[in-house]
Amino acid sequence: MATHKYFFAGFGGQGILMLGQIMAYAAMIEGKEVTFLPSYGPEMRGGTANCTVIVSDGPISCPIIDQATCLVAMNQPSLVKFESLVSPGGHIFLNTSLIEQDVARGDVIVHPIPATDLARDIGEERAANIVMLGAIHKMVGGVKRESLEMALKKVLPESKAHLLALNLTALDAWKQK
Repeated sequence: MATHKYFFAGFGGQGILMLGQIMAYAAMIEGKEVTFLPSYGPEMRGGTANCTVIVSDGPISCPIIDQATCLVAMNQPSLVKFESLVSPGGHIFLNTSLIEQDVARGDVIVHPIPATDLARDIGEERAANIVMLGAIHKMVGGVKRESLEMALKKVLPESKAHLLALNLTALDAWKQK
């Protein structure tokens, strides 16, 4: 039975909760068991935001993650605060556009992804979360690419539907480099 425990963290405005929602919806589309637990500070933009998503082929007994198999740190404070949550052999995805510090641990797999820079290259810096989602899909998996696309369509509000093509490009931005 495969289980992925994702912990997404950054500051408000980076689309952390949207990242978790897309992953959760994609897993539900595939009929997998899923939990989604968002958390954010009092400020929507600029404050801290994080969420956990558990994706499993079998029942999930608890939605709380004490050890993540995959951490996405979109900014420096997130790496500092949550690096210790990753299980040995787990994955840490770093947004190296905003994080200059190295991971202190040697028992994890580190993926340096310049997500903000790549998003800026395709014309929308705010798509860094989707760039990171594409990198996670490529390196860790958990859900199918088609499911991510369907989930993205579901999560994007109608007023932002015109951004779908840009977000699909962002989903592939990392593997283009």
